[in-house]
Amino acid sequence: MATSILCPDKGSEESGFSFENCRRNEFLLQQTSSSHFPKAKKTGTTIAGIVFKDGIVLGADTRATEDTVVADKNCAKIHYIAPNIYCCGAGTAADTEYTTKLISANIGLHSLTTGRQPRVITAATMLKQMLHRYHGHISAALVLGGVDVTGPSLYMIHPHGSTAKLPFVTMGSGSLAAMSVFESRFKPDMELDDAMSLVQDGIRAGIFNDLGSGSNVDLCIITKEGTRYLRPYDEANQKGVRQASYRYKRGTTAVKSSKVTPFKIEVTSTTVSQAREAMET
Repeated sequence: MATSILCPDKGSEESGFSFENCRRNEFLLQQTSSSHFPKAKKTGTTIAGIVFKDGIVLGADTRATEDTVVADKNCAKIHYIAPNIYCCGAGTAADTEYTTKLISANIGLHSLTTGRQPRVITAATMLKQMLHRYHGHISAALVLGGVDVTGPSLYMIHPHGSTAKLPFVTMGSGSLAAMSVFESRFKPDMELDDAMSLVQDGIRAGIFNDLGSGSNVDLCIITKEGTRYLRPYDEANQKGVRQASYRYKRGTTAVKSSKVTPFKIEVTSTTVSQAREAMET
């Protein structure tokens, strides 16, 4: 019975999701022992958001990784959705970048059509519907925040499309370290300076306790008066000063022998094509 639910036949008329490709995958694996499906790569990020007295504070680190390699030390992980809505992205950089760009374009068209300021719940609905359509294959874990006519709103959006509206949110591989800071110090109706300090310390906790997170701390403050994008707000990992010189004097390493071979080039003739002459004139 369980097999028929997870792997329905093509002729099944039951409504709901179709997972018929699992039969195909099992068949392909049985054909040869060398077949295997690609494994997901671990990504590193620390993103967070908090609701304070007058709006939203979003924060993110700036390290982008490729497996064990730091690909970018100053990657922007806070993405523009609308003038009053921004979104932090964790997961695959390309997925978060183009998912937020697509939703930003749709939100802009929706705002022009209605003639009103876009609402945060509208952006959250568009994002969750798009991610749910692809069953989590778009690796984009998002923290969406903004201020509209209903006040400040903060949403956690998972890659498979589920959402949660919370007063403070952390996501990414460094989310547990950031959450420990939030849970110990969060208070309702915080002042702006306290909220910014809390988000900064939460992102720094992710930076120093997660190998996939690092570099700087970016903040985005959204209120009904406007938006401030502070990049970078804090340089958590500053490059240190070398304590000694690694330059050695000439002759430190003995040279047993040397040989110089001259290489002469003789130009016999030069030609210039007519097309190049016409282009230059």
